[in-house]
Amino acid sequence: MNSLPEMVSRFADVRILVIGDVIVDHFVWGTVSRISPEAPVPVVNVTREELLLGGSANVLRNIVSLGGSGALCGIIGDDAMGEELVRLMTELPAPVDGLIRGRRPTTVKTRVVAQGQQVVRFDREETGPPSRTPLARMIGYLEQHLHEFDAVIVSDYSKGVVNEQLMIRLHRLLAEIRRDGRRLPLVVDPKPANLHRFIGATVITPNHHEAIRMSGMEIHDEQSLLAAARQIRDDIECEAVLITRGEAGMALLQGDSLVTIPTMAKEVYDVTGAGDTVAATLALGLAAGCAVVDAASLANHAAGIVVGKVGTASATREELLAALA
Repeated sequence: MNSLPEMVSRFADVRILVIGDVIVDHFVWGTVSRISPEAPVPVVNVTREELLLGGSANVLRNIVSLGGSGALCGIIGDDAMGEELVRLMTELPAPVDGLIRGRRPTTVKTRVVAQGQQVVRFDREETGPPSRTPLARMIGYLEQHLHEFDAVIVSDYSKGVVNEQLMIRLHRLLAEIRRDGRRLPLVVDPKPANLHRFIGATVITPNHHEAIRMSGMEIHDEQSLLAAARQIRDDIECEAVLITRGEAGMALLQGDSLVTIPTMAKEVYDVTGAGDTVAATLALGLAAGCAVVDAASLANHAAGIVVGKVGTASATREELLAALA
């Protein structure tokens, strides 16, 4: 039996495909020393700005940071922020042939942070299913390249890329590959409204509030947590459900048993992107040959690292190995 550090060393041998909503995270950092005379709001003196990979692109960023490799399949705008995202991808480095340019603008989330606290966030986006040509090009990319990967992550931010037609085609392609004897795990970071699209996933990773909406049940103790996880599993016929619960850690349903995993976070500064880290680490673990419970333990350690950082953060391979030690 391999130890968890030994499994982390195998991350270098696997490739993960991330499919989903691509976002640019724009951070405006500054300080506050006074309240505006025009309105009861803080005046932020801007000291620096930063553009980071966000959404499904941040999932890939975590994969690379943890020592793995992969590619991203999603849609960006034919605009300046789309160019910035391509530049960030090539610096990662990661291939950009799965990034399809569409007519609508690249999604940008801008967060203003002062004294380590988020003051305000504003989004620039157009949501809804992609138009016919970008969607056809995404499906064409999957048909040509899906067999090259060891696991797949679907990262749904409800912007419209993870749509019915795309998921139907993905499930069919996965079935064809699995008929040849390859497992090719599918990890889904879902949104409740789209649950039916993820039938047959290997592991689904809702947070506490998403699990309540997906199951239609209130979660207030371990018994109700187990009931909600079973309802989600039965609804989409997945192998396992991993519910992330913030300071309460995680809960994994596999088979008939619920395993609760206490949080590894020493301090929580910012939960931005923690779900991306969980999905990335979980998929890396499964692709490297981990049992689901061991992959979930690795994901829990990695999430404990990123919530101790401010901003859209990622965990490194060295940080994960140190946490395991």
